Amino acid sequence: MLPWIHTGCQGPPTDERPPNIIYIMADDLGYGDLGSYGQEQIETPHLDRLADEGLRFTDHYAGSTVCRPSRLVLWTGYHTGHTPIASNAEYVFQPEDVTVAEVLRQHGYATGGVGKWAMGDTGNTGHPNRNGFDFWMGYLNQSDAHNYYPTHLWLNGETVPLEGNVLSDHPDARGRVAVERVTYSHDVMTDAALDFLRAHAHEPFLLHIHWTIPHANNEGGYVTGDGMEVPDYGIYEDRPWPSIEKGHAAMITRMDRDVGRLVALLEELNIERHTVVFFTSDNGPHAEGGHDHAFFDSNGPLRGYKRDLYEGGIRVPMIVRWPGRIAAGSTTDHPSAFWDYFPTAVALAGAAVPAGLDGISYVPTLLGEAQPQREYLFWMFGRGARATVAVRSGKWKAVRNGIADRVELYDLSLDLGEASDVAAANPDVVARLTAIMEEAVR
Repeated sequence: MLPWIHTGCQGPPTDERPPNIIYIMADDLGYGDLGSYGQEQIETPHLDRLADEGLRFTDHYAGSTVCRPSRLVLWTGYHTGHTPIASNAEYVFQPEDVTVAEVLRQHGYATGGVGKWAMGDTGNTGHPNRNGFDFWMGYLNQSDAHNYYPTHLWLNGETVPLEGNVLSDHPDARGRVAVERVTYSHDVMTDAALDFLRAHAHEPFLLHIHWTIPHANNEGGYVTGDGMEVPDYGIYEDRPWPSIEKGHAAMITRMDRDVGRLVALLEELNIERHTVVFFTSDNGPHAEGGHDHAFFDSNGPLRGYKRDLYEGGIRVPMIVRWPGRIAAGSTTDHPSAFWDYFPTAVALAGAAVPAGLDGISYVPTLLGEAQPQREYLFWMFGRGARATVAVRSGKWKAVRNGIADRVELYDLSLDLGEASDVAAANPDVVARLTAIMEEAVR
């Protein structure tokens, strides 16, 4: 264990400094979309290098199967049985909500973020500057974040116009207004993240990078082209694929390039051995904007995709790199989830973990040490009688879909693709996990 991470420790010794933390989250990236997780057509060399130099989680889970509740889980350390929303319903952070960024800022970290926020806007209590972030550059409203060529982004409380992106006067048949496309928002937010690194390299920092790639662009905001929007198809230009799929692949490879830029900057600043880099996705792959999630086998060996509570909707890639601390090229099957990030980040910082969180720090797993296990992982999508609920406990996974009375049961150790429902042969397991489904909601 690290010198400042132990029971009762409120901070690092005076001759030690806690690590910088960079948390990168893609949007709708599937378990099978990276080379290190089996992808054979989309090129992700920099993320594959990250896995080669760090720890690859095989059993890591998002907070939800859609965006907003998954992010709420990440920020607060509670699973969806204990959060105010369990769907993409609007939620604005309230003063009583405590985020991981607030705790680290109180512990002396500079805190910054770029990308999709989705938990509030200017003029209300949900703005990132009111919830632990000294700096935020990107989208505030979730629906605006699904447009890669917006007219502006937000820098804290001020708008930043994006050069050349102009609203058209001619709405389409569905009443949506296009934008002339010049400045790609992903590139602007990435540059802002790198600038934050340069500005705070001399002090402990927390940086969240919530890229919108590879989310489709046609679920909100303005429609500005085909569903997978990117400035060019790059190395995929001449592939015999539909344009939508070229766009999907190009978006991921563009994001991969920027992971490489970030790691190169850490090395240039000589802080790579003092920086923990996390990479993951907010939920499983989508089938939106004309994209077919099966085209690149984006969910790999898993059943289901975005909006499912089968593994394909919630199991996500997770890579963590910390040179000199995390064993290079290592893999773990420790079951973990977004609500574990809060106590993990706080433990890395040497701060006190708030009481009552659902999450469990996986710092021991990062360091190759014995890891405390938990009884279960829980997800709820929706509320009330029509909610879909899932529980994982050890090798067992139970799913109850909507108003269905019966509970499906899968043995993930033998059936990762959840093809064989073994509930009838294991009534005691079904009864135990059904009881958890009830007790995990408050």
